[in-house]
Amino acid sequence: MFRLCQTTLASVLIIGLSVSAAAQQNSSVTQSDIQRLQDNAFQAGTDVSDLRRRNAARADELQAELDELREDVIYLKVKLRREQSLVRSEYAEVRDRIEDLRTRARGDEGIVLAPPLPAQTGGHAEANATTAGAPVAAEIQAGTEVDVRLSGNLNSGEAQVEDRFETTTLIDLNVSGRPVVPAGSVMRGVVTSVEPATRTNRTARLTVSFDQITVGGRVYPMRGTVTQAIEGEGIKGETGRIATGAGVGAIIGGILGGFKGTLAGILIGAGGTIAATEGREVDLPQGSVLRVRLDSPLQIDIAR
Repeated sequence: MFRLCQTTLASVLIIGLSVSAAAQQNSSVTQSDIQRLQDNAFQAGTDVSDLRRRNAARADELQAELDELREDVIYLKVKLRREQSLVRSEYAEVRDRIEDLRTRARGDEGIVLAPPLPAQTGGHAEANATTAGAPVAAEIQAGTEVDVRLSGNLNSGEAQVEDRFETTTLIDLNVSGRPVVPAGSVMRGVVTSVEPATRTNRTARLTVSFDQITVGGRVYPMRGTVTQAIEGEGIKGETGRIATGAGVGAIIGGILGGFKGTLAGILIGAGGTIAATEGREVDLPQGSVLRVRLDSPLQIDIAR
Protein backbone atom coordinates (compact mmCIF):
# COMPACT_ATOMS: atom_id res chain seq x y z
CA MET A 1 0.00 0.00 0.00
CA PHE A 2 2.83 2.35 0.95
CA ARG A 3 4.69 1.52 -2.28
CA LEU A 4 1.53 2.25 -4.29
CA CYS A 5 1.17 5.66 -2.64
CA GLN A 6 4.80 6.44 -3.43
CA THR A 7 4.25 5.55 -7.08
CA THR A 8 1.10 7.65 -7.29
CA LEU A 9 2.81 10.65 -5.64
CA ALA A 10 5.75 10.41 -8.03
CA SER A 11 3.39 10.31 -11.01
CA VAL A 12 1.55 13.38 -9.76
CA LEU A 13 4.85 15.25 -9.29
CA ILE A 14 6.04 14.35 -12.81
CA ILE A 15 2.74 15.43 -14.36
CA GLY A 16 2.78 18.64 -12.33
CA LEU A 17 6.32 19.49 -13.41
CA SER A 18 5.45 18.78 -17.06
CA VAL A 19 2.39 21.01 -16.91
CA SER A 20 4.40 23.74 -15.20
CA ALA A 21 7.13 23.58 -17.84
CA ALA A 22 4.57 23.70 -20.65
CA ALA A 23 2.78 26.60 -19.03
CA GLN A 24 6.04 28.50 -18.68
CA GLN A 25 6.94 27.85 -22.30
CA ASN A 26 3.54 29.06 -23.50
CA SER A 27 3.09 31.95 -21.04
CA SER A 28 1.60 34.97 -22.68
CA VAL A 29 3.72 37.87 -23.83
CA THR A 30 2.90 41.33 -22.47
CA GLN A 31 2.90 44.76 -24.09
CA SER A 32 6.07 45.49 -22.10
CA ASP A 33 7.77 42.57 -23.83
CA ILE A 34 6.79 43.95 -27.24
CA GLN A 35 8.07 47.38 -26.22
CA ARG A 36 11.42 45.82 -25.35
CA LEU A 37 11.49 44.22 -28.80
CA GLN A 38 10.87 47.63 -30.37
CA ASP A 39 13.65 49.19 -28.31
CA ASN A 40 16.03 46.36 -29.24
CA ALA A 41 15.19 46.79 -32.92
CA PHE A 42 15.87 50.52 -32.58
CA GLN A 43 19.26 49.85 -31.00
CA ALA A 44 19.97 47.32 -33.76
CA GLY A 45 19.42 50.13 -36.26
CA THR A 46 22.05 52.18 -34.44
CA ASP A 47 24.47 49.23 -34.55
CA VAL A 48 23.94 48.85 -38.30
CA SER A 49 24.46 52.59 -38.81
CA ASP A 50 27.75 52.35 -36.93
CA LEU A 51 28.77 49.41 -39.08
CA ARG A 52 27.95 51.32 -42.27
CA ARG A 53 30.86 53.68 -41.72
CA ARG A 54 33.22 50.71 -41.59
CA ASN A 55 31.71 48.19 -43.98
CA ALA A 56 28.87 49.49 -46.15
CA ALA A 57 28.30 46.20 -48.01
CA ARG A 58 27.95 44.24 -44.79
CA ALA A 59 25.64 46.91 -43.37
CA ASP A 60 23.36 46.62 -46.42
CA GLU A 61 23.01 42.88 -45.78
CA LEU A 62 22.15 43.36 -42.12
CA GLN A 63 19.79 46.24 -42.91
CA ALA A 64 17.72 43.93 -45.12
CA GLU A 65 17.46 41.48 -42.22
CA LEU A 66 16.59 44.27 -39.80
CA ASP A 67 13.78 45.52 -42.05
CA GLU A 68 12.23 42.03 -41.95
CA LEU A 69 12.66 41.85 -38.19
CA ARG A 70 10.89 45.19 -37.74
CA GLU A 71 7.97 43.83 -39.75
CA ASP A 72 7.95 40.74 -37.51
CA VAL A 73 7.82 42.95 -34.41
CA ILE A 74 4.87 44.86 -35.85
CA TYR A 75 3.14 41.56 -36.66
CA LEU A 76 3.58 40.37 -33.06
CA LYS A 77 2.33 43.67 -31.72
CA VAL A 78 -0.82 43.58 -33.85
CA LYS A 79 -1.43 39.89 -33.10
CA LEU A 80 -1.13 40.51 -29.35
CA ARG A 81 -3.58 43.39 -29.56
CA ARG A 82 -6.14 41.43 -31.56
CA GLU A 83 -5.91 38.04 -29.87
CA GLN A 84 -4.96 39.30 -26.39
CA SER A 85 -2.36 36.54 -26.10
CA LEU A 86 0.90 35.50 -27.68
CA VAL A 87 2.97 32.41 -26.84
CA ARG A 88 6.46 33.15 -25.63
CA SER A 89 8.12 30.96 -28.23
CA GLU A 90 7.05 33.36 -31.00
CA TYR A 91 8.36 36.31 -29.03
CA ALA A 92 11.61 34.57 -28.12
CA GLU A 93 12.37 33.64 -31.73
CA VAL A 94 12.21 37.27 -32.89
CA ARG A 95 14.07 38.49 -29.79
CA ASP A 96 16.94 36.06 -30.37
CA ARG A 97 17.19 37.01 -34.05
CA ILE A 98 17.48 40.69 -33.14
CA GLU A 99 20.19 39.97 -30.57
CA ASP A 100 22.03 37.80 -33.09
CA LEU A 101 21.92 40.60 -35.66
CA ARG A 102 23.24 43.11 -33.11
CA THR A 103 26.08 40.76 -32.21
CA ARG A 104 27.06 40.40 -35.86
CA ALA A 105 26.87 44.17 -36.44
CA ARG A 106 29.04 44.93 -33.44
CA GLY A 107 31.38 42.03 -34.20
CA ASP A 108 32.51 43.65 -37.43
CA GLU A 109 34.35 46.22 -35.35
CA GLY A 110 37.26 43.82 -35.27
CA ILE A 111 38.13 44.59 -38.90
CA VAL A 112 38.81 48.28 -38.20
CA LEU A 113 42.48 49.24 -38.19
CA ALA A 114 43.60 51.18 -35.15
CA PRO A 115 44.75 54.74 -35.86
CA PRO A 116 48.49 55.39 -35.64
CA LEU A 117 49.84 56.47 -32.27
CA PRO A 118 50.93 60.12 -31.92
CA ALA A 119 54.61 60.82 -32.26
CA GLN A 120 56.52 60.73 -29.00
CA THR A 121 57.96 64.24 -29.01
CA GLY A 122 57.82 64.87 -25.30
CA GLY A 123 55.18 65.15 -22.64
CA HIS A 124 54.08 68.71 -23.44
CA ALA A 125 53.73 68.15 -27.19
CA GLU A 126 51.77 64.92 -26.63
CA ALA A 127 49.36 66.70 -24.29
CA ASN A 128 48.86 69.49 -26.80
CA ALA A 129 48.11 67.02 -29.58
CA THR A 130 45.56 65.24 -27.42
CA THR A 131 43.87 68.52 -26.55
CA ALA A 132 43.81 69.62 -30.18
CA GLY A 133 42.05 66.43 -31.23
CA ALA A 134 39.54 66.37 -28.38
CA PRO A 135 35.90 66.90 -29.36
CA VAL A 136 34.04 70.04 -28.43
CA ALA A 137 30.32 70.48 -27.85
CA ALA A 138 28.38 72.44 -30.46
CA GLU A 139 25.04 73.76 -29.25
CA ILE A 140 21.87 73.95 -31.33
CA GLN A 141 19.61 76.52 -29.72
CA ALA A 142 16.18 75.80 -28.30
CA GLY A 143 13.46 76.83 -30.73
CA THR A 144 15.34 75.51 -33.77
CA GLU A 145 13.06 73.57 -36.10
CA VAL A 146 14.11 70.53 -38.08
CA ASP A 147 12.15 68.46 -40.61
CA VAL A 148 12.18 64.69 -40.14
CA ARG A 149 10.63 61.93 -42.22
CA LEU A 150 8.69 59.05 -40.66
CA SER A 151 10.31 55.66 -41.22
CA GLY A 152 7.00 53.88 -40.49
CA ASN A 153 3.28 54.58 -40.04
CA LEU A 154 1.67 56.31 -37.07
CA ASN A 155 -2.03 55.75 -36.47
CA SER A 156 -4.12 56.68 -33.44
CA GLY A 157 -6.18 53.49 -33.83
CA GLU A 158 -3.10 51.28 -33.44
CA ALA A 159 -0.61 53.27 -31.37
CA GLN A 160 -0.14 52.72 -27.66
CA VAL A 161 1.29 55.08 -25.06
CA GLU A 162 5.10 54.72 -24.82
CA ASP A 163 5.38 53.25 -28.33
CA ARG A 164 8.68 54.26 -29.91
CA PHE A 165 9.11 55.18 -33.56
CA GLU A 166 11.92 56.39 -35.78
CA THR A 167 12.38 59.35 -38.11
CA THR A 168 15.32 60.61 -40.16
CA THR A 169 16.44 64.21 -40.53
CA LEU A 170 16.08 65.64 -44.03
CA ILE A 171 18.78 68.31 -44.14
CA ASP A 172 22.03 69.08 -42.35
CA LEU A 173 21.84 71.17 -39.20
CA ASN A 174 24.76 73.58 -39.15
CA VAL A 175 26.35 75.62 -36.39
CA SER A 176 28.67 78.44 -37.49
CA GLY A 177 28.77 76.94 -40.96
CA ARG A 178 29.78 73.49 -39.76
CA PRO A 179 27.46 70.45 -40.13
CA VAL A 180 26.61 69.23 -36.63
CA VAL A 181 23.66 66.92 -37.32
CA PRO A 182 23.98 65.44 -40.82
CA ALA A 183 20.96 64.60 -42.95
CA GLY A 184 19.81 61.04 -42.33
CA SER A 185 20.44 61.11 -38.58
CA VAL A 186 17.89 59.01 -36.66
CA MET A 187 15.61 60.94 -34.29
CA ARG A 188 13.48 58.81 -31.97
CA GLY A 189 9.92 59.72 -31.08
CA VAL A 190 7.64 58.48 -28.31
CA VAL A 191 3.84 58.33 -28.19
CA THR A 192 2.91 60.17 -24.98
CA SER A 193 -0.89 59.99 -25.27
CA VAL A 194 -3.48 58.65 -27.69
CA GLU A 195 -7.25 58.90 -28.10
CA PRO A 196 -8.59 56.70 -30.91
CA ALA A 197 -11.77 57.63 -32.72
CA THR A 198 -14.98 56.10 -31.35
CA ARG A 199 -18.70 56.54 -31.92
CA THR A 200 -18.82 59.07 -29.10
CA ASN A 201 -15.40 60.62 -29.71
CA ARG A 202 -15.04 61.53 -33.36
CA THR A 203 -11.92 63.62 -32.81
CA ALA A 204 -8.98 61.26 -32.56
CA ARG A 205 -5.81 62.64 -31.01
CA LEU A 206 -2.20 61.52 -30.94
CA THR A 207 0.52 63.28 -28.97
CA VAL A 208 4.16 62.53 -29.66
CA SER A 209 7.44 63.91 -28.45
CA PHE A 210 11.07 63.31 -29.36
CA ASP A 211 13.57 62.19 -26.74
CA GLN A 212 16.83 61.25 -28.46
CA ILE A 213 18.87 61.62 -31.64
CA THR A 214 21.72 59.47 -32.92
CA VAL A 215 24.65 61.29 -34.52
CA GLY A 216 27.82 59.52 -35.55
CA GLY A 217 26.79 56.39 -33.68
CA ARG A 218 26.32 58.28 -30.41
CA VAL A 219 22.92 58.78 -28.77
CA TYR A 220 22.11 62.24 -27.39
CA PRO A 221 19.07 63.02 -25.21
CA MET A 222 16.81 65.78 -26.47
CA ARG A 223 13.33 67.26 -26.10
CA GLY A 224 11.32 68.09 -29.20
CA THR A 225 7.70 68.88 -30.06
CA VAL A 226 5.84 68.54 -33.36
CA THR A 227 4.67 71.85 -34.85
CA GLN A 228 3.55 70.77 -38.32
CA ALA A 229 2.74 67.62 -40.33
CA ILE A 230 3.53 67.72 -44.03
CA GLU A 231 2.64 65.32 -46.81
CA GLY A 232 5.58 64.17 -48.90
CA GLU A 233 5.51 63.36 -52.60
CA GLY A 234 7.06 59.97 -51.96
CA ILE A 235 10.43 58.38 -51.47
CA LYS A 236 10.71 57.13 -55.06
CA GLY A 237 11.80 53.61 -54.22
CA GLU A 238 14.49 54.69 -51.80
CA THR A 239 12.78 53.50 -48.60
CA GLY A 240 15.68 51.30 -47.52
CA ARG A 241 18.24 54.01 -48.07
CA ILE A 242 16.18 56.60 -46.23
CA ALA A 243 15.76 54.28 -43.25
CA THR A 244 19.53 53.97 -42.87
CA GLY A 245 20.37 57.54 -43.75
CA ALA A 246 22.41 56.48 -46.79
CA GLY A 247 22.29 58.72 -49.83
CA VAL A 248 20.23 61.44 -48.20
CA GLY A 249 20.98 64.77 -49.84
CA ALA A 250 21.40 68.08 -48.07
CA ILE A 251 18.30 69.57 -49.69
CA ILE A 252 14.72 68.37 -49.89
CA GLY A 253 14.07 66.98 -53.35
CA GLY A 254 15.91 64.48 -55.52
CA ILE A 255 15.46 60.97 -54.20
CA LEU A 256 13.45 62.26 -51.25
CA GLY A 257 10.72 63.88 -53.29
CA GLY A 258 9.29 67.28 -52.45
CA PHE A 259 6.42 68.49 -50.31
CA LYS A 260 2.79 68.47 -51.32
CA GLY A 261 1.74 70.60 -48.38
CA THR A 262 0.14 70.26 -44.97
CA LEU A 263 -1.49 66.88 -44.41
CA ALA A 264 -5.24 67.10 -45.03
CA GLY A 265 -7.48 66.48 -42.04
CA ILE A 266 -4.68 67.06 -39.53
CA LEU A 267 -4.43 69.85 -36.97
CA ILE A 268 -1.46 70.38 -34.65
CA GLY A 269 -2.33 71.75 -31.22
CA ALA A 270 -0.43 72.78 -28.12
CA GLY A 271 2.20 70.39 -26.83
CA GLY A 272 2.48 68.57 -30.14
CA THR A 273 -1.02 67.05 -30.05
CA ILE A 274 -2.05 65.90 -33.53
CA ALA A 275 -5.83 65.88 -33.99
CA ALA A 276 -7.95 64.51 -36.83
CA THR A 277 -10.53 67.00 -38.05
CA GLU A 278 -12.73 64.71 -40.16
CA GLY A 279 -13.93 62.14 -37.62
CA ARG A 280 -11.27 59.63 -38.58
CA GLU A 281 -8.14 58.28 -36.96
CA VAL A 282 -4.98 60.35 -36.98
CA ASP A 283 -3.07 58.63 -39.76
CA LEU A 284 0.49 59.60 -40.61
CA PRO A 285 1.77 57.31 -43.37
CA GLN A 286 5.39 56.32 -43.86
CA GLY A 287 7.23 59.14 -45.60
CA SER A 288 5.22 61.91 -43.91
CA VAL A 289 7.32 64.83 -42.74
CA LEU A 290 7.06 66.22 -39.22
CA ARG A 291 8.47 69.60 -38.32
CA VAL A 292 10.04 69.30 -34.87
CA ARG A 293 10.90 72.22 -32.60
CA LEU A 294 13.69 71.74 -30.06
CA ASP A 295 12.31 72.50 -26.61
CA SER A 296 15.77 72.67 -25.02
CA PRO A 297 19.30 73.26 -26.33
CA LEU A 298 20.89 70.24 -28.00
CA GLN A 299 24.62 69.74 -27.57
CA ILE A 300 26.48 67.52 -30.05
CA ASP A 301 30.17 66.61 -29.87
CA ILE A 302 32.21 67.56 -32.93
CA ALA A 303 35.91 67.33 -33.72
CA ARG A 304 37.98 70.44 -33.23
